[in-house]
Amino acid sequence: MEYGAIDLHRRNSLIRIVTEAGTVVLDRTITTSRDGFHRLFEGRAPMRVLVESGTESEWVAQTIEACGHEVVVADPNYALMYGSRCRAVKTDRRDVAALAEACRLRIYRPAHRVSAQQRGERRRLRVREHLIRVRTQAINLLRASLRQEGYRLPTGSSATVVARLAKLQVADHVAADLAPLRVLLDTLTPLIRTADREADRRAAADPVVGHLMTAPGVGPIVGLTYRAVLDDVGRFRDANAVTAFIGVVPREDSSGSRRLRGAITKRGPNSLRVVLIQAAWVVWRQRRGRAALHAWVERLAARRGRRIAVVALARRLARILYALWRDDCDYQAVPVAT
Repeated sequence: MEYGAIDLHRRNSLIRIVTEAGTVVLDRTITTSRDGFHRLFEGRAPMRVLVESGTESEWVAQTIEACGHEVVVADPNYALMYGSRCRAVKTDRRDVAALAEACRLRIYRPAHRVSAQQRGERRRLRVREHLIRVRTQAINLLRASLRQEGYRLPTGSSATVVARLAKLQVADHVAADLAPLRVLLDTLTPLIRTADREADRRAAADPVVGHLMTAPGVGPIVGLTYRAVLDDVGRFRDANAVTAFIGVVPREDSSGSRRLRGAITKRGPNSLRVVLIQAAWVVWRQRRGRAALHAWVERLAARRGRRIAVVALARRLARILYALWRDDCDYQAVPVAT
């Protein structure tokens, strides 16, 4: 059996194929395209091919798998995979040689390959997030530009900013200068409204997200994001693994009797961490139907401060959502004891 390795790059990629004994059969640079990979791997005897996890690794893996080969998408953070690579002299050719050896000797840690359904969900959520970010930047620029001329845009939601701007009497030259922003906001608002409606529809149709949305502070966007980022709840051994993956656990530098813990690691997917913290703020501000979860975070805030308490609440929400998904059940609030 032969073993392949790919040092994947945006324009050109290095391919190395070796035998069981480590003899190099092929060492070539090809164009990073479906046709390029198909021409090289089509018709060869079945082999195992190793590629590092990255932005383009999934479509490359699917292309090679369609040619009849086994593909391993490997975690690039697994240091042992590069055991034969000299860090002092790093080149692409040395990298692909180390990967080929790792593939032959099975010295790698497979990365999780997200399902096609959740890859699509991630893509839709990223598009929505970008639209909202652009709208926020446009509104900030609009407010600043008006303030420079002595005007104040009345307060209100982002969706009504164009209507509020239309009611504001400003000089003609100011209105002309800000016209492109008004057109941009006019365009973005219906796009975001449509994205929100579609997110609501997808959340209602997904039973897992339905369970997640029974937790306090969790709506369609938080539920869909949690579902899309984790993809498969079974790949996490427990709730601690989930919070570490999301990056909401404290940094720690402990040795012997010394224990030093700092801010959260912020490792892993930023999008999920952000929406969990937003959900935690929603819970913090909630005044109706307060339960034991609210009492817990308020006691923590009294000792450690509000910001630390809210981050801790986001961590607890991540653990609660993991349990709801794992056990296929709804959240049951515990009333505050009186």
